[in-house]
This record gives sequence, structure tokens and C-alpha cells, in this order.
Amino acid sequence: MKKEFKTLNEQIEILKNKGLVINNKEYAETILLRENYFFLNGYRHLFMKSNVDKRYIEGTTFEEVYSLFLFDRTFRNIIFKNILIIENNIKSIISYQLSLKYGYREKDYLTPRNFTNNKEKAKQVNDILRKMKRQISVNATQHSATSHYVTNYGYIPLWVLVKVLSFGIVGELYSILKKEDQMNIAELYNLDEEIIANYLTILSNYRNLCAHEDIVYENKTQRKIDDNKYHKLLNIPILDDEYLYGKNDLFALIIIMKQMLNHDEFSNMMEEIRHNLENLDMNLHTIKLDKVLDKMGFPVNYYNIKNLD
Repeated sequence: MKKEFKTLNEQIEILKNKGLVINNKEYAETILLRENYFFLNGYRHLFMKSNVDKRYIEGTTFEEVYSLFLFDRTFRNIIFKNILIIENNIKSIISYQLSLKYGYREKDYLTPRNFTNNKEKAKQVNDILRKMKRQISVNATQHSATSHYVTNYGYIPLWVLVKVLSFGIVGELYSILKKEDQMNIAELYNLDEEIIANYLTILSNYRNLCAHEDIVYENKTQRKIDDNKYHKLLNIPILDDEYLYGKNDLFALIIIMKQMLNHDEFSNMMEEIRHNLENLDMNLHTIKLDKVLDKMGFPVNYYNIKNLD
């Protein structure tokens, strides 16, 4: 059955027929026009009676559903700006380590022998180096920093090139480094090199979600993070020999950021998250905040991670 265009008035009637309370029709129409019915509709699930009875819990208002939408937007922005900090940090660290060891001209640092000699990764090495060389070619005249170096020096140092590389490519770059180079980088975070590789993939996934304004609060990733001390210190419940929270959900992302942001950056982020959740709590009437936390993968004592070492 094909989906047909619905006017704002028809959209309102659909919502009302599903049991949503519309206190101010003009306000609701304005929000639907500005925010998009389809996108806003993605936040309805927590307010439904059940997966079978897809009607709103009695008393659910348009404003309440919209408050979850606004919460997710703010949460997405909080997460995004802090992922960008980690992205900048890892780009800086990788470029420094490789430039120090292999040189700062692309003919030096983009030589295949500088990377893993694992035969199973040979194609991957060539593919990633090709992507990086393509970025040099594309940005040689388009990006001010790269064009400056090409024009004045005839080369682009890695610390400039990383600025125009996507987080995804940087994560791939880390994955093809020699073991000792991965270890030197991971040591700065007091983490295992394989854990860092996994973290970078997950961070890149969330970065893309945030950049495209997708729904974030209920997102689950295909990759899981390893059990670590934070799961244990927070007494996260276990079901079927696995922690219920903090594996492939938003709290797993928080655990990653705990280990990759500095103390002040992480503390500030957690303060913003708590404030955002408190604002949402004030606007929820038919469901409790715990239901939202559970969907996010947040334990009720989530905030305690801020003060854990």
C-alpha cells in the first residue's frame, strides 16, 4: 500500500484517531510543518499502549511527544560536539605520531611499508591510501589550508590532511597501522589498541547519526564494547551472562567518552546530559523518565560515572 501526501489537518486527525490529545491545533500544525510529521512520528513508540495496540496511552499529549523530540535534539547536539573533540584529538595524535616516525611529506607518510604487513589487510591498506591520496587531490585547491601548503611548499603535511579526512577514514587509518604505532597511540588513552579500534568505529557511527539529525536516544550499534570496570562499579544488572546496559547502546557511548575525553570535558558533558534529562522529566506525564532511560540503555545511577576513576 503506497503512502499518500497528507495535509496538516489530515495529519492532526490521524494523531487524534490514535488517541493523542491535541490541546492546541494551531500549535501542533506549526510544529508538524516545521519538524516533519514522519520524523516527529519516530518518537511515538514509548507512548504507545503496546506493540499490538498501537494507540497512545490515555492522556498522552502532543506536547509530551514533542518534548521527547526536543530532548533527543539537545542530547544529539551534546553528544555531537563532544565526539568532535575526540575526533580532533585522535586526528592530532595520529598525525603527530606518524609524522614523527615517517616524515611529513605525503610521499613519505603514505608509503605502504609504513603500515601493517598483514597480508590479509593488503587490499585494505591500498584502498585507504588511495582514499587519502584522493582527498589530497580533491582538496589541493578547494580547502584553504591544503591549497596553502600545495601552493607554497608543494606538499600537504599529515597534520593538515587529517583536517579534511572523515572520522570514518581516520578510524580505518588507525586499523591499518603497525601494531607498535597502534600501541603508542592507545597508550595515551590507557587503553588496548584493539579497544581503541572498536571505539573509533562506534564513535564514527554516532557522529554520522548526529550530523544527519537521526533519532539517537534509542539507537543500538552492531558492535559491542568489552565489559570493563565501569559496568562493575555501577552494578549494572546482568541478564543471560551479559550486562543489560552499556554494551551497544547510548550508555556504551558514554563509557567510551569517559575514557577518551579529559576530566573537565566529560564532567561538563554529564552536567549537560543531566540537565537535559531533568527538563524532559518535567514534561513527561503519562510515562516515567525511567522508561526513557531504559530505552537509552542508561542505568538509573548513570550520573555516578562522572565521579568514577
